Amino acid sequence: MHAHDYHVHSNYSDGDLLWRMVRAAEAAGLERVGVADHCNVSTDDRQRRRSYAMGFNLDLTHERRREALAYVDDRVDVAVLDAVEVDYSPADEGRIRAFLDDAGFAYALGSVHFVDGRNVQSTHAFADDDAEERRRVVERYVADLVALVESGLFEVAAHVDLVERNPHLRGFMGRAEYDRVAAALADSRTVPELNAGRALDDYGEFHPTPEFVAALREHDVPLVPGSDSHSPAEVRDRTPVLAERFADLGLEPARVV
Repeated sequence: MHAHDYHVHSNYSDGDLLWRMVRAAEAAGLERVGVADHCNVSTDDRQRRRSYAMGFNLDLTHERRREALAYVDDRVDVAVLDAVEVDYSPADEGRIRAFLDDAGFAYALGSVHFVDGRNVQSTHAFADDDAEERRRVVERYVADLVALVESGLFEVAAHVDLVERNPHLRGFMGRAEYDRVAAALADSRTVPELNAGRALDDYGEFHPTPEFVAALREHDVPLVPGSDSHSPAEVRDRTPVLAERFADLGLEPARVV
């Protein structure tokens, strides 16, 4: 069993109650759990409106959440880590750096969710695009992902092939893209996660794909475990399958903090 989970969410973004999420990590036998709620500091109107609608306000509430984490940490038999998942875009790099420097999280996950203002997980957003446009979107996604890694802002790169969740964008990442990202990671302090967020759901795969994992291993890039859980049941169900996946790969999970 891996001892850590660096990626769960709470009611400070789009997850269940903080107390329930930490209790679930304790029940799953974890030694440490990182509460990495979503945060978006972009000035892009579409991203900002979506963040408000989703309640992704950790830039305003992280100090209150920190008090809550300390309160819960004193009452459970699992170490609770104060983390964040930040939406990354090269245009927002200065704002992200200022926020992270000021907030002082234990560690930060970076993720690319948007390309040209469109959420790459949204199936309807790309339904009318032709194949060439979809390929261009994925190329831009990869470029932003490499920029995320090279920025040095993040300890962890979240779900590094997120576009694979979207059937309209699936399959446009290949070995050339995997090697490009892996080479950037090999020269960076940023570590990618083995993410179980869709492994038991409709997508049915871990992030990264097996082919992407092979490229990472050729570049000697380690992986950290992240269940990407939003509910106690997901913590319960994803913790053992993450451990099994690491065992199948013959890998020891890396440690961030």
